[in-house]
Amino acid sequence: MIKRSVTTYKDLDFTAGQTILFDKPLDLTSFDVVYRLRRILHIQKIGHAGTLDPKATGLLIVCTGKSTKKIDSYMGLPKEYEGTMVLGEQTPSMDSETEVFMKQDASSVTMEEIISAAGSLTGEIDQIPPMYSAVSKNGQRLYSLARKGETIEREPRRVVVEEFEILDYSPPVVKFRVLCSKGTYIRVLAHDMGLILGCGAWLSSLRRTAIGEFKVDDAVTIESFRDIYNSDKSETMIENES
Repeated sequence: MIKRSVTTYKDLDFTAGQTILFDKPLDLTSFDVVYRLRRILHIQKIGHAGTLDPKATGLLIVCTGKSTKKIDSYMGLPKEYEGTMVLGEQTPSMDSETEVFMKQDASSVTMEEIISAAGSLTGEIDQIPPMYSAVSKNGQRLYSLARKGETIEREPRRVVVEEFEILDYSPPVVKFRVLCSKGTYIRVLAHDMGLILGCGAWLSSLRRTAIGEFKVDDAVTIESFRDIYNSDKSETMIENES
């Protein structure tokens, strides 16, 4: 397992298989991280264990070689997130990918009402996947249809929200922490919170802090990984030349 504390990769066989904890930055897709890692390592067999939206940051587990067999087990682990939502507004994507299209007064919303709404969104709940998502319907990605202005019917999915903790409320921004099952859309939780409160809401920031026992505090950035790996290669070349 490659964590932030690792300072050299020269003795690791990435082709045979390694598991790497990455801290995905804002505006990079999960596939972007995989693509960049392929270019660094010059191997093709690389995959990630659970997509993070471009507007989210945080823990992304990436496996190479034979370690890709572990991906399904990692994907089934509970996920922990911290984030913020803005009350009194809505966006088509339910996050910052699209512009605000609706505003409504949320000044009367209280902390008690927010905590109550979070409670009603805890446990086994049904979620309708957002149009701005990678879910496929009739061979097409929903986000492709959404960007054309199309909306189609989606089947609800059962997910489990183990914990939905409200950390702070500085109107109109709500800070929260969520512990949930695979397949949970935090954007939809924010949107549904807005519906319950009657004022609308959208997800303004999101960070995945943990997947099971794996923590983002142990993760490396793709830049740090590249620098250490390239440094190891350079040292090896110097040793061979000498």
